[in-house]
Amino acid sequence: MPNLRARRARRPGPRRYTRRDRLVLGVLLGLPILLDLALIWGPTFASVGLSFTSWDGIGDIRWAGLKNYDHLFTGYPQFWPAVRHNLLWLAFLGLLAAPFGLLLAVLIDRGVRFSRFYQSTLYMPVVLSLAVVGFIAQLILSRDQGALNAVLGGAHPTDWLGDPGLNIWMVLLAACWRHTGYVMILYLAGLKSVDPGLKEAAALDGAGARQTFFRVVLPTLRPVNVIVGVITVIESLRAFDIVYAVNKGRNGLELLSVLVTDNIIGEASRIGFGSALAVVLLLVSLGFIVTYLVQELRGERRQ
Repeated sequence: MPNLRARRARRPGPRRYTRRDRLVLGVLLGLPILLDLALIWGPTFASVGLSFTSWDGIGDIRWAGLKNYDHLFTGYPQFWPAVRHNLLWLAFLGLLAAPFGLLLAVLIDRGVRFSRFYQSTLYMPVVLSLAVVGFIAQLILSRDQGALNAVLGGAHPTDWLGDPGLNIWMVLLAACWRHTGYVMILYLAGLKSVDPGLKEAAALDGAGARQTFFRVVLPTLRPVNVIVGVITVIESLRAFDIVYAVNKGRNGLELLSVLVTDNIIGEASRIGFGSALAVVLLLVSLGFIVTYLVQELRGERRQ
């Protein structure tokens, strides 16, 4: 008993923070929180408030109620094409670039020859910004001086970036070229973490390579699938640089982000109307974010 009491007496109690510790914690936690409030949440709430007003950035702010939203959905011809284009970006990146990145990751993970070279080459576009990808697309797809028309020849060159029926697909291919390398690296990291014992057990049970992948490997990649899905949604919603570099997001390349920029900092200076567009984009983003969080919380409860 005396020894037990002595051990209990020697146990460290809860740490008491000094004034200096509290100051350091306050600075390390307070500054990021203040920056987040000032740069993220402040402009967000300001945009929500301004979306119900009519303001050109110089004169008085006048209350407009829901007029901006009514005009947005019923009287703004560029809105619905921009929504369709954003959904097309999401479908194209999610159904083409992401599966193709997974396929490349599986092939490289199997140890093909020159796998390091392929990995570096395919990842190289990721280090480029979408604006640079847009300039590269112009060099290749330009009507008069583009490399593609120079190779194809012909008396009537195709206007790949000027034709509204073609330019969206050309830009999507350029965006997929960049997004595929990013997805490939994420899946490569996930494949390296798969337990080889699971594959060996599946082979002993008579499973083929396809069955092993879809029934053993792919389910273990669920965390990577979630990350790829979130990144794909973010890329499709924040797409701006490449279309603005090509033709300032017009003539068939309209996106919600471009419309927000054109209305807020463009010649019209319709800050209230541009804020309403930004709020719509925010709500769409929150829909995907909330769905992702709900799925993650349900997965943790099942575990």
